[in-house]
Amino acid sequence: MNSYNLYKHKQIEERAVEVANYIIENNATVRETAKKFGISKSTVHKDVTERLGRIDPLLASQARKILEINKAERHIRGGMATREKYLHLAQHSHRGDFF
Repeated sequence: MNSYNLYKHKQIEERAVEVANYIIENNATVRETAKKFGISKSTVHKDVTERLGRIDPLLASQARKILEINKAERHIRGGMATREKYLHLAQHSHRGDFF
């Protein structure tokens, strides 16, 4: 591996650790983390599930637990957002027949 590839590899490893720490410290979702770091959701997932597992398995496990909880709760957050949307529409509607 040449020095440039070694440098890029080290950058990716450091990012994977930073991503995991951000998820743990902020109880962040994949989407929030991707936005914060300017990377794709797929990259966040790969950093946590693959790359970090080789670098720091304990940290990877902690981050994965949070992501699993967030994934399990995703449908609840989506339902709450939909409910809020229609409550807002009902409040601003003259008909008021949403609920």
